[in-house]
Amino acid sequence: MATSLEVRGVSLRFGGVRALTDVGFAIREGELFSIIGPNGAGKTSIVNCISGRYKPTEGQLFYQGRDITGLTPNARASLGIGRTFQNLALFHHMSVLDNIMVGRHHLLKNNFLTGSLYWLTGARKEELDHRRKVEEIIDFLDLQSVRKAQAGTLSYGLRKRVELARAMALEPRLILLDEPMAGMNFEEKEDMARYIVDLNEEFGMTVVMIEHDMGVVMDISHRVMVLDFGRKIAEGDPAAVLADPHVKRAYLGEEDEVLVDPDDAPPAQESAA
Repeated sequence: MATSLEVRGVSLRFGGVRALTDVGFAIREGELFSIIGPNGAGKTSIVNCISGRYKPTEGQLFYQGRDITGLTPNARASLGIGRTFQNLALFHHMSVLDNIMVGRHHLLKNNFLTGSLYWLTGARKEELDHRRKVEEIIDFLDLQSVRKAQAGTLSYGLRKRVELARAMALEPRLILLDEPMAGMNFEEKEDMARYIVDLNEEFGMTVVMIEHDMGVVMDISHRVMVLDFGRKIAEGDPAAVLADPHVKRAYLGEEDEVLVDPDDAPPAQESAA
């Protein structure tokens, strides 16, 4: 199976703080890949590096075999990389429909000048075509009843769904989901898990997901990677990864010799003469 995304030796520093240290992994085309780890492990940092929000201090990122390390977020979106955010980033004063339409902005071919000649340049037909795509997404995510509602008036679970809809509107081949089920109740999580599986299986999107709910991770992921203190400590089949002793220590908060920084390690005891 072809590789969709490859991360090679990525490190990320903010001054003296190391957010990521030599993280490397590859995601196959059509895979549902989950990134897990305790709070502060570096999960959102690696997603921000993939989406272009952060530029790695060291290392490279390749998408579809192309080096994207130096590309802007907009350029990556044009290549087919979409994302949602851990903290909702919707336009609260705009309708659900208009929020989703924003996700199609980079696909618009008409500009300010041609758009001003709405009936003559094909701008009207283009808008109708994009509106049709958005309506398909609204149907898929069961948002028909709130399509004209202001995003800011919706429940938290619905707003998370609108954020997913906007990411889908970009028509990505690779979609990055940063804690898509955070703050949801059991029923909302079940619905979101179903939508994510359908994105992967029916729409053929490669999915990279950060998630804390281990039940969801075990149920829907093809492979899992675990980060702790900005380092990769495990990767592979979900059941095997969660059985890994290093992963158990990370979640139990116990010190793991694999994760001790050489600079922080206690000095070796000198042997008695």
